[in-house]
Amino acid sequence: MGEALHVENVEQALQNQEYAQALADLLFQLADDDFILAYRGSEWLGLAPHIEEDVAFSSMSQDMMGHAVMYYEMLEALGLGKADDIAQLRESAAFRNAILVERKNGEGEYNDNPHYDWAYAIVRSYVYGLHKQVRLEALQQSSYQPLALISRKMLTEHRYHLMHWQVWLKQLANSTPEARNRLEAAIAKVWQDAGELSDLGLNADNIARFGLIAGEDLLRQKWLNHTKKIFQNAGLSWPGEPGTAAIRGRAGEHTPELEQALATLSEVYRIDPAAGW
Repeated sequence: MGEALHVENVEQALQNQEYAQALADLLFQLADDDFILAYRGSEWLGLAPHIEEDVAFSSMSQDMMGHAVMYYEMLEALGLGKADDIAQLRESAAFRNAILVERKNGEGEYNDNPHYDWAYAIVRSYVYGLHKQVRLEALQQSSYQPLALISRKMLTEHRYHLMHWQVWLKQLANSTPEARNRLEAAIAKVWQDAGELSDLGLNADNIARFGLIAGEDLLRQKWLNHTKKIFQNAGLSWPGEPGTAAIRGRAGEHTPELEQALATLSEVYRIDPAAGW
């Protein structure tokens, strides 16, 4: 898994400029993915199919936001600014999240005639969650020990999220023909963007070389193998190799949908930076 390193703290990481840069690049991806998808999850508040799901989805989004905060705080420790500022004051071009997580939940806006797609929410959350599981498992072997430690805590919480999405996937797959059709359409839509999840960005070689996480090919294969089994167990056809958007979120290329999300997320903080989030 790259060079034989064992970095125990931020002071040690900062002694090697290349290592510190690779670590920061990885942390931005980890943080931004969770931060933006947590926001998309929060947009289901009051719109989920029933009150129990409203509470469950909100709780899982809160967990995911908490994971993002931990990554942002690690970036702060590296001297890259306040965690709150990193999360809320960057322009969209500075974000390194995958395009999949920034896509809107459906037609309309949260406060203006929302017609969101529940099947898409389920599939996106589960597909991303399965990749996150593989990523967190790989991070437990990270050469950066603080990252390895927090990944174990996150994985414990994340397993409950996966169980929740698995129940929904099976329910929709084995429900009415309409539910099945909507689910299959959602899978096709998610699959158009899903290939970017295992992309480690412009500094991928150093991220793997320094042993911060496993390389792209290994992460991708483990994720796809696991996801294929999940789909087959639910009686769903395997959609084949996942696609990627024409733009690359890991390189700072994003849709206007991310700009809209960031404007909403940062509205209060930009007015009053002293406010907590």
